[in-house]
Amino acid sequence: MPDGNWRYWLLIAGRGFGKTRTGAEATRDKQADGIELMLLIGRTSDEVRDLMIEGPAGILAVSPPWNKPTYQAHKRRVVWPNGAVATLRSADEPDSIRGQNAQWVWADEVSSWKYTEAFDNANMGLRIPPHAQGVVTTTPKANSITKMLLTKFASESVITRGKTSDNRYNLDPATLTSLLAQYEGTRMGRQELDGEFLEDIDGALWSESMFSDHRISSAPPLSRIVVAVDPAASSTDESNETGIVGMGVAATRHRYVLADKSMRGKPNEWARAAIDLYEALNADCIVAEKNNGGEMVTEVITAAATAMKKRVRIKTVWASRGKSTRAEPTVAAYERGEIHHVGIFGKLESQLCMMTANGFQDKGSPDRMDALVWADAELSGAIAQPVLPVSSTRAAPLAGV
Repeated sequence: MPDGNWRYWLLIAGRGFGKTRTGAEATRDKQADGIELMLLIGRTSDEVRDLMIEGPAGILAVSPPWNKPTYQAHKRRVVWPNGAVATLRSADEPDSIRGQNAQWVWADEVSSWKYTEAFDNANMGLRIPPHAQGVVTTTPKANSITKMLLTKFASESVITRGKTSDNRYNLDPATLTSLLAQYEGTRMGRQELDGEFLEDIDGALWSESMFSDHRISSAPPLSRIVVAVDPAASSTDESNETGIVGMGVAATRHRYVLADKSMRGKPNEWARAAIDLYEALNADCIVAEKNNGGEMVTEVITAAATAMKKRVRIKTVWASRGKSTRAEPTVAAYERGEIHHVGIFGKLESQLCMMTANGFQDKGSPDRMDALVWADAELSGAIAQPVLPVSSTRAAPLAGV
């Protein structure tokens, strides 16, 4: 724990860094030092119980047998043998935090809290002398609480930053390797693994909250599923990627991003990848942009399907408007909460957050975004003459591919 007379210790780090363990250990140390009135707040009541108290790195796990507290779930508190009490509250219930005076506060994952009032109430209650202090443990997201802590509270805080890889010796090597391979270098990776605080780009069409606020773990029954392809013009190591995105629509007209299999490869390679996804998702058709290559796109996919002994339905589309203009209806659907990501798609989401009305603010071309927009246009009815009508209902076979 840092030395000095600070008010908040801000531990801002990637997932798996050990934030929960640190928060629990700091709370235990404060209790051992004589602090008797504490307040522990998590994003939800379930997370308070499952992570902060009963989790493998929670209060009960880090406490020695001779000073292990009792978890009184019915009273929403933890009580130590010497009478010290930690009151447990959920950030989803800001009013329940009002009036909870404390000498020590542990606020977990504040970047995911819905209500600024939850932190305001906790901060106002942190006033019992002699040195009212608190620890904030979070993976950073651009919400109002995180911004406030890093600006208004910065002068009275100690800030510690860390990456997921800093704790590599306590993590499964295969899992860490997989996470780095999938997300390293993306906005999602910089935020979730490297613990960077990334504010939205000025003029960005998408924001991180559009994904996180409506993300789900599995899709409902879907009426139609399509695979959209935005082919690259070339296939060298320096070429753009070919965007390959799977998406479905439910009876509610909400759309669900099911897969992102975008890749850099030769025409035969990306065509096979699109057909594999088409079959895995039991899709209705492949929607392919034909600006790069014209009818050759159809010929490439057809040839690959013949070689694979597969049958696919293909619909080609022509981009007559600019990327940002073409994306506007899809962005509006995200803003209305009509599009959901089934799982996390780090590279796709990073690309979306780099797209502005003035163009793509990164190197290369946003081919994943283009494929997503084509899929949404097909499923929302923006593309005339859909290949198949919305009729039969079936469950989505894959989630977060």
